[in-house]
Amino acid sequence: LSLPFLDSMVPAQTPLAKTAAAPNVRLGLCYIPHGAVMANWTPATTGPISQMTRTLAPLEPYRNQTTIVSNLAHKMAAPAGPGDNGGDHTRSPAVFLNGVHPKRTDGADIRAGVTIDQMAAQKIGQQTPLPSLEMAIEDFSGLVGSCDVGFSCAYMNTISWSTPTTPLPMEINPRVVFTRLFGDGATAEERMERIERQRSILDAIGGQVRRIQNAVGASDRARVSEYLDSVREVERRIQLAEKQSQNSALDVPQSPSGIPDDHEDHTKLMFDLMALAFQADITRVSTMMMAREVSYRTFPKLGISEGFHPASHHQNNADRLETLTKINTYHVSLVAHLLERLKSTPDGDGNLLDHSLVLYGSGMSNSNIHNHSPLPVIVAGGAAGRLKGGRHLSYPENTPMSNLLLSILHKAGIEQESVGDSTGPLTEL
Repeated sequence: LSLPFLDSMVPAQTPLAKTAAAPNVRLGLCYIPHGAVMANWTPATTGPISQMTRTLAPLEPYRNQTTIVSNLAHKMAAPAGPGDNGGDHTRSPAVFLNGVHPKRTDGADIRAGVTIDQMAAQKIGQQTPLPSLEMAIEDFSGLVGSCDVGFSCAYMNTISWSTPTTPLPMEINPRVVFTRLFGDGATAEERMERIERQRSILDAIGGQVRRIQNAVGASDRARVSEYLDSVREVERRIQLAEKQSQNSALDVPQSPSGIPDDHEDHTKLMFDLMALAFQADITRVSTMMMAREVSYRTFPKLGISEGFHPASHHQNNADRLETLTKINTYHVSLVAHLLERLKSTPDGDGNLLDHSLVLYGSGMSNSNIHNHSPLPVIVAGGAAGRLKGGRHLSYPENTPMSNLLLSILHKAGIEQESVGDSTGPLTEL
């Protein structure tokens, strides 16, 4: 089990300030489909943010660590010409993190571009057990063939590409993610036996934990205890979800083991796993697809029975714009959960949010007309002192979103000349 950074890990006579001078930057890159109601997303003025807009209101507690970036465009997500019409729902996620126009094909000869999470994984990910962690909330496994007017489903199923021809699968099952992070038995039989006994992974290392706690100072003991409590709590919630799945009396298809029935619980649990992976330095790079394009998920907690995708085609009707705004705001509230977890987790001389850069946005702007500018985009966190929050930065219209992607790599300490159709890093960010 990986441990968080402890004071006791610093060699004797080494000032803590020296080790904390260059903390590791973590990248959390989150995608949401179907754009946003931009009138309720974008502040009326630029410069310091005095109050969050309606859609971004859930981020008010983190206003001073949030930057709203306006007027970015993903031109490579738009049709390349008259013969390339349609396909916006597949191009949007495929372009989001690379700025490369994907090849129009619904066959095996897919081609897009390496995404910035994988560029980062090649640089800062080689120092951790997992170079990167790819997660999602909706199942893509059954989507094969053509998903959108001549474009392969492969473009829609992920936002992460390790090579121009290799899309990476996104994991939706928190039990599988937990196992990747912490291990859980050598065989499927061993894993199921342990689940049935309701044992914690921590039971296997109790003796080692006691020895560590006896050997370190009070602050480290508290930090280790808090971290292990977080691990145990995540595991408990996974086991509870598995038990609910196994004991359900409803005559519905069996959901994959370990996935909570409640969408909000599922999303928050996956974000908790991302935070745990960052805390234990198991990985410093993670992507999250919070929904898939053309999602038909409904939102009964919001009183919305219409599917996400149909609701996104609002036709400028006031009532339907209100519905989409509620959905947009709800998704932002889930991102706020991640920011809270990061902010409440000590890391070196600060907390994980101080040392992280979280990107949240979409590859689409106005979902009613499938355009790709201006995109709804925010970045949050301190990036280890390299990112200043509390600002609304508005750039010239149609500034490449790839300029932000390039800037994100630079904030993570990764030297890169260009990304996709970038023209240079964003000034002032």
